[in-house]
Amino acid sequence: MPDPVLRLEGVAMHFPRHRSLGDVIRRRPVSVVKAVDGIDLDVRAGEVVAIVGESGCGKTTAANVMMGILTPTEGTVVVDGSDLSTLDGRSLRRARRHLQMVFQDPYESLNPRMTVGTVVAEPLRVHRVATSPEDEAARVTLALEQAGLRPPEMFAKRYPHELSGGQRQRVVVAAALVLQPEVMIADEPVSMLDVSIRADILNLLASLARDQGIALVMITHDMSTVAAYADRIAVMYLGRIVEIGRTRDVLAEPHHPYTKALISVVPVPRPDRTRRRIILTGETPDPARIPPGCRFSPRCPLAFDTCREVDPPPRAVGDGHLAACLLIDLE
Repeated sequence: MPDPVLRLEGVAMHFPRHRSLGDVIRRRPVSVVKAVDGIDLDVRAGEVVAIVGESGCGKTTAANVMMGILTPTEGTVVVDGSDLSTLDGRSLRRARRHLQMVFQDPYESLNPRMTVGTVVAEPLRVHRVATSPEDEAARVTLALEQAGLRPPEMFAKRYPHELSGGQRQRVVVAAALVLQPEVMIADEPVSMLDVSIRADILNLLASLARDQGIALVMITHDMSTVAAYADRIAVMYLGRIVEIGRTRDVLAEPHHPYTKALISVVPVPRPDRTRRRIILTGETPDPARIPPGCRFSPRCPLAFDTCREVDPPPRAVGDGHLAACLLIDLE
């Protein structure tokens, strides 16, 4: 198999929590919020990997670390062979050309005073990629076409307020595409859009990944959203990836109780079939006070005494399929 374009090894992102301004000045944190607490992940060219989990599990923080927006407390983020944490200045700028992000809210992502053409051209100007005004115009036109905004000449002259939500998100995608990135991270790319156009945007992202060989990481809380688009699914809970594998394997035979609970509430398309829902009780633990043992044990309906003492490492349950659960040894 080809080497991964994006690789995370033991990545952690911890934030100090302070009680008062004096604690901030003296750098005396009361506790540490472990938003991301040791994850391993690799994504290859043309592959779509979905990171799934409920709000607060650390998905967006992980995405910001992948982008180089945050420097991890521990671990490494390697993009095309370069460790982002060791780069600075021009080398970091060059590396970031290969990393682009599609944000959640297309209404806040675009400058209302800039035309679509200027928005899409801005990355070219920041990174000084275009060799001439004609080259810049050609690159912008191509990006708009690839994002499904046709005719591109007409859309380039419009302002964001003249576009629908779906069209705005396509502009965001075009601005990410214009630099011809190797890695694209989509953070909840359809959660702010009407249901009727969500599939169009997801189809667009998946086709771009496969046609152009982009390594695509899709962040979402909705398991049903990624089922038809992702090659692999990584299920995240309280800063950790608790299960990862090919989409068909994870959906057909989940091994972690949290994954089973997420899948159980996905609507069944056939009314003559039903699925027993697993309703989790209690709140997700405070990431500054992670419980001992398995961090899912306080909410797990199958937990036993050892679960509250032992933090299970990921175990192989199939070809490329890993899950972190003590119950695997009992199956």
